[in-house]
Amino acid sequence: MAGKVISADKAATEGKLLGESTYLAIRQAILSCSLRPESMLTEAALMEQYAVGKSTCRLALARLTHDGLVRSVPRHGYIVVPVTLKDVEEVFALRLILEPEAARLAAGKVDAKALMRIDRAARANTASKNHGNRIDFFLDANREFHLMIAMASGNERLVRSIAVLFDEMTRLVALGFSGEDDSPEIADDHRLLVEALTAGDGKAAARITRRHIEKFRDMTMERVLRSMKQDFEHAPLMAIGR
Repeated sequence: MAGKVISADKAATEGKLLGESTYLAIRQAILSCSLRPESMLTEAALMEQYAVGKSTCRLALARLTHDGLVRSVPRHGYIVVPVTLKDVEEVFALRLILEPEAARLAAGKVDAKALMRIDRAARANTASKNHGNRIDFFLDANREFHLMIAMASGNERLVRSIAVLFDEMTRLVALGFSGEDDSPEIADDHRLLVEALTAGDGKAAARITRRHIEKFRDMTMERVLRSMKQDFEHAPLMAIGR
């Protein structure tokens, strides 16, 4: 009897781990735009691609629906929720509210060497021939840079809120900077920010952070608009019903 209980517990644990890994894999594909906005998904295709059963697939889709990344389409499956300009505006509007304050609170408390090491990593990955991999690498390093500053603020709720915004921003940037020769340009913003933070100048750190986010917002908005236009131009023509 004990052996059966242990086996059942083990199976439940393995099932939970498989469900989590499946959810994370599909979520990452959506956030990186490997699964582009408005792509249609079916349970059968996902089960085959990720080698999982129906219950695992449905649980992953339920979580993705709750995250707002997919939407059920009756009798067709699921659609990857489209990116809108409103998404870009709202994400960056919240970043402009939260991050300058995080930088102000973090002034004089950061590890400057660690921040600059992350900044160099964000810009140094040019070896990969895969543009998607380069963008993912940049986004991961850029997220780590800004969250390290937020953590230095000492406000855990602020850190969690900014982390959520960076998760949402991932898809916006991946969609906008999808061209082979198109990459985000952060210039010297991070270096100037680290200098202000190290000097304990909270006002300057907040000002530089705001300017950096505004510049990145405008850049992202322009690229997302261009991507939407290209998708529209290449969309197949729909027959008009008689």
